[in-house]
Amino acid sequence: MISSGKILKKYQVQPLKRLSQSFLRDDNIARKIVLAADLQKTDIVLEIGAGHGILTRLLAPEVRQVIAVDIDPAMIAILEKELVKEQEGNIRIVLADILKMDITGLCEGLPEQQLKVIGNIPYAISTEILFHLLAHRRMISQTVLMVQREVADRLTGLPGTKAYGVPTVLLSMHARLVKLFDVSPRCFYPRPRVTSSVISLTFRERPRVDLSDEVFFAKIVKAAFSSRRKTLWNNLRSAAWLNLEADKLKAVLASCGLDEHIRGEALPVEIFGVLSNKLFAAAQSVRNDYGNE
Repeated sequence: MISSGKILKKYQVQPLKRLSQSFLRDDNIARKIVLAADLQKTDIVLEIGAGHGILTRLLAPEVRQVIAVDIDPAMIAILEKELVKEQEGNIRIVLADILKMDITGLCEGLPEQQLKVIGNIPYAISTEILFHLLAHRRMISQTVLMVQREVADRLTGLPGTKAYGVPTVLLSMHARLVKLFDVSPRCFYPRPRVTSSVISLTFRERPRVDLSDEVFFAKIVKAAFSSRRKTLWNNLRSAAWLNLEADKLKAVLASCGLDEHIRGEALPVEIFGVLSNKLFAAAQSVRNDYGNE
């Protein structure tokens, strides 16, 4: 098997800044990523940002099928030329923007949570990709992704820390997040200015709290962090769409054991879920009252 570094030299790959391309060239790190996914022969893997195929070639012998996705036609051409020599006959190469892919449609006919997602994803859109995967989580059992270390720290941040924020809460409600290991800039071409981290997200069959309305929950979380210097009370009062009078909002906070001085960053994920459900019920009650007038 030709090394990843030789493939980059062979095709004189010139990374595109507009696509945030930074290619993993350390085969040992690639093997660690594949090992972390705990692959089974029955697994179907969606690889995001397949690039020059450093992960693709290692994944194929371990699973039922690899769906290797990349947005760059030049990378797709390299994959098609190189993998045709050594592929196991189970690699599907797809030119596509992962953010526009209907992952559920891609897995039509498969049982729920059949898919595993692996990749060295573009750092500029890593959060968008994570939320895209979250939206299709019913088809995904696990993801193992390379992200910027700062993003990994945010996703695994604890309540009361600066790292803890909207992505932490929204993803932690539906997934178990673990930071696996860091990766030095020396392992990439070109070298990024930041350290990278490999993370694992295992999607839960049910959220940590049964939510009355997931869209409403997301809006509450975003409102709670809309101004980190402000208290939860002030941020929610500023959310005009919530349409709750001050006394009702205070009553809901009190029922959750929260005072007016607490900040959103102090709330554990489960409390956010409980708060969202109670605010949703209160908002529904107000709408019903107006409808009966």
